[in-house]
Amino acid sequence: MTYILQLADDPYFVYDETFIRGLHYMMLAYDLKKNARKWRPGGVMIQRDATGEIVYEGPNPELVPPLMSELVAQLRKQTGEPPIVRAAMAHLNLVMIHPFSDGNGRMARAVQTLVTVREEKGVLDKEFCSIEEYLGMVREDYYSVLSGVGGKTWNPSGDARPFLRFCLTAHLHQAERLLRRSRRLDRIWGEIEAEVRKRKLPERVLLALADAAMGFAVRNATYRPMVGINEHLASRDLKLLVDEGLLLPEGENRGRVYHACDLLVRIRQQAREAFPLPTITDPFVMEQQDLFEVGSAASPTTHGRPPAQLPDALGD
Repeated sequence: MTYILQLADDPYFVYDETFIRGLHYMMLAYDLKKNARKWRPGGVMIQRDATGEIVYEGPNPELVPPLMSELVAQLRKQTGEPPIVRAAMAHLNLVMIHPFSDGNGRMARAVQTLVTVREEKGVLDKEFCSIEEYLGMVREDYYSVLSGVGGKTWNPSGDARPFLRFCLTAHLHQAERLLRRSRRLDRIWGEIEAEVRKRKLPERVLLALADAAMGFAVRNATYRPMVGINEHLASRDLKLLVDEGLLLPEGENRGRVYHACDLLVRIRQQAREAFPLPTITDPFVMEQQDLFEVGSAASPTTHGRPPAQLPDALGD
């Protein structure tokens, strides 16, 4: 992903098959046993782990090179569709072609991010264009929509709109989570900053206290490079925070770590309560209303399931 972000504003970048295969070589950590950088040599069938059911069979291996050439040619064209749609279609086409023996899902999501960061104008922070984090939390829904759109075998004439809706929804919820996370962090930082000023502590200790408030274990080895001080001064800072009752030590010598005190835990909890996780909603639900009879007990759901709560993960 770091490599992809470096390509976001590269004026000499060109999509081609060599780039796709080179990215795959990096994605698989140069593992030649997994045919890194090579198109798959044989057929491929996707199996559902829980049941052993074959849910998808990719196109024959001899079709992979021409299909990938067609996909690359499509990526090079300026077709006029919104970049976020072009990116989702690149994702869908690559994962359906399934050109590699392993790593196809990761590759498809990486290419989707690349198209987004290169073509979407007005994005302030390219680092936040990926929907990888969100997809990891709704993985079963992701597999379900891919299965519904792709069918059991390679079928390029299928209706891609459910997958496009899914990706647009994913971008929306990923952005909502990032915004909520930013607001929580801003509140936590403000509360801690006020506490540091009240106690007349060095401003640099804010970083250690913020990490602890977020639930991370603070160590001398991680604190000192953050603030650019030596080991001795870092030890003095951490001892000061322990003496002030803001950090709780655990362990001895180089194995010592520091955890949040009750005050920091309370600050974090109050930030979570101030900016709670909303219920997942489907922005396309109104478009789908005509699928349901008036007065029916049936109601639209999010990707086939009722609206739910995503896990309230660290920082969320």
